[in-house]
Amino acid sequence: MHRTGLTELEVILAVAHRQSFRAAARELGMSATAVSNAVAGLESRLKVRLFNRSTRSVALTPAGQRYVERIAPALAEIQRASEEIMAEPDSPSGTLRINAPQESVSLLFEPLIQPYLLRYPQMRLDITSESRMVDIVAEGYDAGIRLAESVPQDMIAVPLTGDLKMLIVATPEYFARHGKPQTPDDLLTHRSIGMRMSHGGLYHWELERHQQKLTVNVPPRIVLNEMRAIHRAALSGVGLAFISDGFVREDLAAGRLESVMEAWCPAFGGLRLYYPGRRHVPPGLRAFIDLAHELRALANKPSSG
Repeated sequence: MHRTGLTELEVILAVAHRQSFRAAARELGMSATAVSNAVAGLESRLKVRLFNRSTRSVALTPAGQRYVERIAPALAEIQRASEEIMAEPDSPSGTLRINAPQESVSLLFEPLIQPYLLRYPQMRLDITSESRMVDIVAEGYDAGIRLAESVPQDMIAVPLTGDLKMLIVATPEYFARHGKPQTPDDLLTHRSIGMRMSHGGLYHWELERHQQKLTVNVPPRIVLNEMRAIHRAALSGVGLAFISDGFVREDLAAGRLESVMEAWCPAFGGLRLYYPGRRHVPPGLRAFIDLAHELRALANKPSSG
């Protein structure tokens, strides 16, 4: 029976996640040659190819996918056990791996992610931003971040934000030229900033008022697939944007953007951190959860003035 070192398993997971030998080498602090040799050595002992390689890409083979799905949870558990033994209760160390949509990382960086890094200098955050839903256990993540409605039912969820709301916004100059829409039908005479979904389709605006739900396809002037880019396009005056209020609160307060038809824009469950219901939560994740609770309580505390 062959015995495989943990380093080789870490290499396999890093290459699988990054889809690149060089990127995996940078993540692990190894040379690209050492990473390539580790993969080749394990493939030789297992007598199976784990990755298909070309000059442009690296992708798991079907056998490699099955192998990664089996070893990722086990390796993550071993790493967590080591971190728990080594960590002091008030000063966790190690790596916290989170899978999250890119937009949520932007919204949470200043209010949560940056304070976490400042408070726990021995912790390292490894955040993978992607729109697709992943099995965080199978792919070796400690936690995920998604909207409340998307959190798997078998996971423990921790609120990171209050309810969010999609708003219809544009610059005052745009509204001065084109007028302000008052009804869903009015939207069809305007130009919009469209959003391309991860599956390739164009997002249709979902409106609701008095239990009446409508889906509106506002003609796009430009189509983008990332919320920050949509935000910038809205500020440039390209057209109407349908965007989360978390991105535009400061712009609305400063008068750079204006919102319309808010009665048609209902609130929905905000962002949630979620993780498996294990008996022992890794110290780094526990610290992240505790800080999220602390900062939300401070934000919701009534001002004394």
